Amino acid sequence: MSGEERTDDEALLPRIRVIEEQPLDSRATAYAQLHDELKGRLEGGDSLPSNA
Repeated sequence: MSGEERTDDEALLPRIRVIEEQPLDSRATAYAQLHDELKGRLEGGDSLPSNA
């Protein structure tokens, strides 16, 4: 695991804590945004690097 990946992982918990402190309707929106961001990162990792 690279240092950048660890930093991203370590940043996730504080972000979730901030989301949990919000009212329910705001939490739902924030979790949806987080889900979309994480999904994009995971799916982006499936692509092969280009030889440009």
